[in-house]
Amino acid sequence: MKLSNLLRLALKAILRNKLRSILTMLGIIIGVASVIAMIAIGQGSKQSIQSQIQGMGSNMITIRPSSTVIGGARIDNASVQSLTEQDVKALQKDSKYISAVSPAAYSAGQIINGPYNMSTTMQGVYPEYLDIRGWPLKEGVAFTARDVKSATKVCLVGQTIVNNLFPDGEDVLGKSIRFKRIPFKIIGVLTKKGENAFGRDQDDVILIPITTLQKRILSSIYYQTIFASAIDDNATKNAVLEIQKVLRSTHKIPRGMEDDFTVRTQAELISTFSSTSQILTVLLTVIAGISLIVGGIGIMNIMYVSVTERTKEIGLRMSLGARGVDILMQFLIEAIMISITGGLIGVIVGISVSKGVTYFMHWPTLITQSSVVLSFLVCFVTGVFFGYYPALKASRLNPIEALHYE
Repeated sequence: MKLSNLLRLALKAILRNKLRSILTMLGIIIGVASVIAMIAIGQGSKQSIQSQIQGMGSNMITIRPSSTVIGGARIDNASVQSLTEQDVKALQKDSKYISAVSPAAYSAGQIINGPYNMSTTMQGVYPEYLDIRGWPLKEGVAFTARDVKSATKVCLVGQTIVNNLFPDGEDVLGKSIRFKRIPFKIIGVLTKKGENAFGRDQDDVILIPITTLQKRILSSIYYQTIFASAIDDNATKNAVLEIQKVLRSTHKIPRGMEDDFTVRTQAELISTFSSTSQILTVLLTVIAGISLIVGGIGIMNIMYVSVTERTKEIGLRMSLGARGVDILMQFLIEAIMISITGGLIGVIVGISVSKGVTYFMHWPTLITQSSVVLSFLVCFVTGVFFGYYPALKASRLNPIEALHYE
C-alpha cells in the first residue's frame, strides 16, 4: 500500500477519536516541554556563569597564600603570609607568558561621607589591576605608578559606593570620603559590573594604591593576593607553570616540598561551575524524560485499545488483500503521528515556558537547536518503540477470527 494512503488512514483514525488522541499526546507534550525547558534553563545558567567569570578577566590568574605545615601542624590559610613585593618583581622580571601583575590587599570597615556611611572593603592594588580585570573607568582617571610609589590618598569607587554615599546624584569626582578616619580623594568611578558568579556585588568596591593601604591602614608588607594576566588564553597553562617556578624560587621551597601558595585560573572556575551546571541539567532532563516514558506507555496502551476496537476492520482489510506489513505500517504510522504531533506541541510549550521563566523570573535561559532536534528524534523513537508491538499484534491477527470478533 502507498505511504500516502497509510498516512491518510492513520490521520482519519486519529481524528475519529479527537479527545482520546489529545489525552494520549498529553504525556508526550508534558515530557517534551519539560525536557526543552530544563535544558534551556541549564544551558542559560551555564552561559551566564561563564560570562560572569570571563567578565572578571578572561586571562586572569589568581595567586594566594596556602596552608603549610610548620612543626607538624598545618597553619590555616588566613594566617599564612607568604606573598611579598619580591614575588611581584620576580614575576614582572622573569615571566614571558604574563602581560600584567598586580598585588592586592584588603581592609574592611566603614566608609563615610557626611551623614552617609556604609560597610565595605577597601582594596589596595597596582594600576595594572584594571587591565587584568578588564575594568574600564566610567569617568575620571586611574591612579598611577607614581601614586603607588608615594602612597597617595586617592581612590577609585564602584557604582554601589556612589549610590550609597552620594544618593543625591551629585558629581563625585574630587570629593573626599573617609575610611578609618583617613580622607581619600575620589579621582575615578568604575563602570558597573553587577554581581559575580558567587553572588557578590562587584560594584561595592574602593580601589586605592596598595602602598597607601599597607602603610596607612594595615601596617603590613604582605599581600593577600597577587593577580596576573596571561598574554592570551592559549598561554594560560604555561603562565601557571611559570608562576609556580618563579614563586618556588623566591620562596626557596626545596624540591619535594609543598607550595605555600595556590594558583587558580578562570578556566578552572568555568570548568567547575560548568560541570556542576551540566550535572544539574542532566539530572533535571532525566526527571523530565520520565514524562516521555509515561507518554510512550500511554501511546502503547491506546494503540492496544485501538487494535482491539478495530479487530473486525483489520480482518476485513486482510480478507480484501491487505498484507500483514500494511496493517503493521498503518498502526505504526498512527502511533508515530500521535507522538510527533505531541512533540511539536511540546516544543512550542517548552519554548514558551522558557521565555516565560526569563521574562517573569529573570532566570537566564538558552534554547539550543540541538535540544529541539533531540526532542523530535526522541518523539519519533518513542512512537516507533511503543507503537511497534501493538502494530505487530494487529498484523498477526487471523483474518477469519478477526471477522468473527465480538
